[in-house]
Amino acid sequence: MSGKPAPNESLLDELQDTLANGTVARRVETLRKVTDLFIDGAPDFADDQVALFDDVFECLIAHIETSARALLASRLAPIDCAPPKTLARLADDDAIEVAGPILSKSERLDEAALIRTAQTKSQAHLLAISIRRVLSRAVTDILLRRGNDEVVHSTVSNPGADLSERSVDALLDRAAQDGDLAACLALRPDLPRHLFLKLVAKASAAVRARLETANPKLAQEVSQAVRTAGRRARSATVALTSQTEIAHRLIRSLHADGRLDDQLVAQFTESRKFDEANAAVAAMANVPVAVAESIMVESRAEGVMILAKVAGLSWPTVKSIILMRDELAGTGPTDLVASKATYERLRPSTAQQVLRFHRVQDAATPAQA
Repeated sequence: MSGKPAPNESLLDELQDTLANGTVARRVETLRKVTDLFIDGAPDFADDQVALFDDVFECLIAHIETSARALLASRLAPIDCAPPKTLARLADDDAIEVAGPILSKSERLDEAALIRTAQTKSQAHLLAISIRRVLSRAVTDILLRRGNDEVVHSTVSNPGADLSERSVDALLDRAAQDGDLAACLALRPDLPRHLFLKLVAKASAAVRARLETANPKLAQEVSQAVRTAGRRARSATVALTSQTEIAHRLIRSLHADGRLDDQLVAQFTESRKFDEANAAVAAMANVPVAVAESIMVESRAEGVMILAKVAGLSWPTVKSIILMRDELAGTGPTDLVASKATYERLRPSTAQQVLRFHRVQDAATPAQA
């Protein structure tokens, strides 16, 4: 036990007398004294002492007005060892001025309390949760599902929010017409490359321009042509995450050593490693990665087969690429029987000719601006 003073039985008796016979002013003054006592000794209190304060606070907050509860919440929110039952009670308060400080700042508030509040309380409560330093995937999913535009934008803009790929995927259609949301998504450093490309592919011309201007480095590259904007956004440095750059360096190394082959591409696709698979196929087909990405994201399966035929890939590997692409794009399943027949009929010379057209289009982009 610490030498620091803590509420004892006599204090509890005094509190009961205050609650039974005291005025509101006396109750608030008692709460202030107990709060001062707790804050002063908090770093040194043992668990049983914190539990005793928990009981005291619970007795008091049931009998005080909103402004006093709000003051208590603002004082307890930053404290790492704050009484957990009291925090949960304050976080569950219908008054946002009471719940807000706890929901937005308290590191002590447990996951169960956050989830319960996120599932049942107001948009103001959700907004307070959205700015926490760290948000788990479970809490983030609820915020994105229940939240209004302000909550969703705040959550997506929070670098401490863990966004599941399923949640991000669900936001893409919404972001296609919402420039602010699209910019929030695009600027997240943890956004997978294939989802960024999907965002660009879905976005309207206005939103694509917003994606480019969201980063000052791209301000001079804004184009009025939708396809041009899409290509520039795809090739922009801001779109390349550190994971993507690592993947591209790995593929360049493997290609330089002559170790890229059909089997390795299949391994990448079966593991749903989009960046590695895309860069590998691009290297084997001798085209820029941006061209391969354009084909993988925007075209139908025929485009993938053209790229694969030039790369000299076998049908099982091509099938694996198509399945990966369908899954990542969230589109309906491709007719694999018809695709196999098409791939077997496709001549390498024809594929080269079509791919050459894609390369010319890509190279012409700066002139179109």
